[in-house]
Amino acid sequence: MLFGIAADAAAAKGEAAVEIKGIWRQGELIIGQVAAGSQVAFKGKPIRVGDDGHFVIGLDRDEEGEPRLEVRTADGRTHAESHRIAPRTYSIQKLTLPPDKVNPPPEVTARIERETQLARKARMIDSPRDDYETAFAWPATGRISGVYGSQRILNGEKKQPHYGVDVAVPTGTPVRAPAGGIVTLAEPDLYYTGGTLMIDHGHGLTSAFLHLSQLQAKVGDAVKQGDVIALSGASGRATGPHLDWRISWLDARVDPQRLVPPMVADPSDKSNKNPR
Repeated sequence: MLFGIAADAAAAKGEAAVEIKGIWRQGELIIGQVAAGSQVAFKGKPIRVGDDGHFVIGLDRDEEGEPRLEVRTADGRTHAESHRIAPRTYSIQKLTLPPDKVNPPPEVTARIERETQLARKARMIDSPRDDYETAFAWPATGRISGVYGSQRILNGEKKQPHYGVDVAVPTGTPVRAPAGGIVTLAEPDLYYTGGTLMIDHGHGLTSAFLHLSQLQAKVGDAVKQGDVIALSGASGRATGPHLDWRISWLDARVDPQRLVPPMVADPSDKSNKNPR
């Protein structure tokens, strides 16, 4: 029973019951459950609650403080709690790239802005789908060449942090859906991310797959976990062939490695585990 002792204790106090699964730490995904028909707000903003009472909260790389979670049930009971966000220490990654991919020429500024808004529009979809409730699987397996949160130093300049996990695989490696959902973006050639595909898993949770060499799904396609959606590559701003997999909850970027088990590249070699 998901509520368990927490629900009994809340009922004894006349409060709304809320059960939380996850860690209040930067980059984490929190899944909660409340009584059906309840309303939930996080940091003062209402968030989607499923018919089964499940809801999702994503904690950004730089989330801090003690954000407030509020619940109001259909019969008027309320509950509020705050959680201190535990910080993480991020690595520094230095890369050398073509100069125009680090400081783009003025003539591509408008293109980059259009593409940024296109990707943000897909990230901000907040559908009632519940695919996020399924355990996620790796979209590709191989050597981890880049991790979430790393501060990127490109050609000696401090740039945006890395928001995904990089899996070093040869060009043409199948990329599979880590969970079910609907394809919301499928662009073959964005300036920074090259071939880019995004999947809506529901409640604002979105997967993005970057630097693809070929797209094998289109916008509107319903995909199941394990379906081949694309082939890996080195398009856009990349130093070599790999898959860059990212997860976002609306505008918050979360750590994909926290959603999957340790990787086993070779099923016969159970010792081949990557750090999380």
